[in-house]
Amino acid sequence: MVVNNCKIKLAVVAAGFLALPLAGCNSTDALKLNEEFQQGYVIDEDALAATPVGSSREQVLLSLGSPSIKRDFGQGERYYYISQIRQRPVGFAQRRIVDQRVLAVSFDEDGRVSNIANYGLKDGRVFDFIGRTTPTGGRETTFIGGVLSGLGRGAPSAGGF
Repeated sequence: MVVNNCKIKLAVVAAGFLALPLAGCNSTDALKLNEEFQQGYVIDEDALAATPVGSSREQVLLSLGSPSIKRDFGQGERYYYISQIRQRPVGFAQRRIVDQRVLAVSFDEDGRVSNIANYGLKDGRVFDFIGRTTPTGGRETTFIGGVLSGLGRGAPSAGGF
């Protein structure tokens, strides 16, 4: 009987060691449905309201923070705050971009806000969600179209962002 008890204890210990690598696996985590990931600048409506047209550059930096990109196209400096929302249908699938926004803050020669636009894609076209308009051609639209170009195809962008 002592031999049988030792064999039983040995079998239980062996089964425990064999099950240990599986203890970290959680099948519900691997199969989460429609996970959503937000990257980049998250637009805060209160901060945006605190920076109306006519605000100074310093006020924009204090309320909205540092921009993702600063550009000067010869018509005044512009700050761009870029964000993406990616989803994946299940935990092991590749993430796909489902929404991408560019908040563009334009300054005049005096360093005051002259325009604020929140660009994204609507029906496959670049659309300003603040002004509710589709911008006309020009350097800014070309730049924003380039940033938003990967979204229409649903392809993941290269890199971490």
